[in-house]
Amino acid sequence: MNNVNTFGVLESLRQIREQLDPGLFLLALLASLAAAYAAAGFYRFFYERRGTGSQVHRAFPLLGIAITTLFIGVQLSIPLSLGLLGALSFIRFRTPIKEPEEVGFIMLVIAASISAATFNFRFLVIMYLVAFGSLLLTRGTRFWRLWRRDGILVLTIPAGDATTHMTAVEEALGRHLQRYRLESSSFREDQASFQYVFSGLKTDVSRLQAELRGQAPLQTLNVFLDRPGGLR
Repeated sequence: MNNVNTFGVLESLRQIREQLDPGLFLLALLASLAAAYAAAGFYRFFYERRGTGSQVHRAFPLLGIAITTLFIGVQLSIPLSLGLLGALSFIRFRTPIKEPEEVGFIMLVIAASISAATFNFRFLVIMYLVAFGSLLLTRGTRFWRLWRRDGILVLTIPAGDATTHMTAVEEALGRHLQRYRLESSSFREDQASFQYVFSGLKTDVSRLQAELRGQAPLQTLNVFLDRPGGLR
């Protein structure tokens, strides 16, 4: 019985070797590898440097060729595909993905690898063209940036000093920001709080904070950026 099973396995492996054209397999791997490097380039160009980023693009080349090989194996043999799926069930990612953009780039690499494994190279090229266009739109044109909010600035000042110093504070904001707007203000006991929405930061945040502190006796000053990495 064992001999029969062994013979069946060897026969299946022989059929797989006959079905697998080394030239096509190499072509799929090269296409997947090129797509992975392209995705890594997209990641480095469009994805701003983050303090919590994991630099996941370094794994794209190995991830691409591994997925392509797995899916080619799945296509050639149903028993082999079930074994591969069983083996993959033991894999666990202990480090969580820290930024949502990383999920999109990983899915892009996976989709490109599957397209290469199924030899749908036209789909792969079209997908990357659309992905590049969508990343350009996300990065923003000048018109989009005109309406984009870069962050929020919140400051508190003694209530007695608000009348005499807020004009100088807004003049300083005008020198460092292209656009700003007072969104809310509140007075509580001896403290006045002002919240500004701004866009178009002309200098870095540290210079803005230093000048604001020189213009008024601020108690607190907080800048919250919508774009991590926007400190320059």
